Amino acid sequence: MIGRHSLELALPGASIGAVAGAMAGGLTLLAGQSAGLAALSALALAAPLALFGGLYGVLLGRGVFRPGTFGPAGLYWVAAYPLSRLLQESVAGVGLADGVLPFLGFQAMVSLGFAIGFIWLHERLMPYWLLHRAGLNPHAAELLDHYVRHAQVLSRRKGARR
Repeated sequence: MIGRHSLELALPGASIGAVAGAMAGGLTLLAGQSAGLAALSALALAAPLALFGGLYGVLLGRGVFRPGTFGPAGLYWVAAYPLSRLLQESVAGVGLADGVLPFLGFQAMVSLGFAIGFIWLHERLMPYWLLHRAGLNPHAAELLDHYVRHAQVLSRRKGARR
């Protein structure tokens, strides 16, 4: 069972996923759809992206992913983003007219762009969150230590190039 300490690690990723999904509602409105469809579309994408974003934070805290790496996290989103979009389309859309496999293939390609944005934003928000939680949460303190060590390695590499 996931404890409170792990759930605290999930909050930044869940927030990013929820906001990204909610933006889909705005895009749906811009496309000329009704407010009801926009709200349904936003909710249908925000919920799974928040879930997968939160799970990313938990997995990061358990050492499955490492700060500063893209490969494993990119593969994670190659699976998670198309599944999220499939859920959204099954609830609120009509994007499956060409079939499920072409839809999932296209979403897998788009997912790498989403992954870059998600990880970039997560890498900027998570350390600040960890600084606030590290005193009360041993998982946050341990993950913050990983971030600090990663920053030190980058700093040494940058200094060596000069």
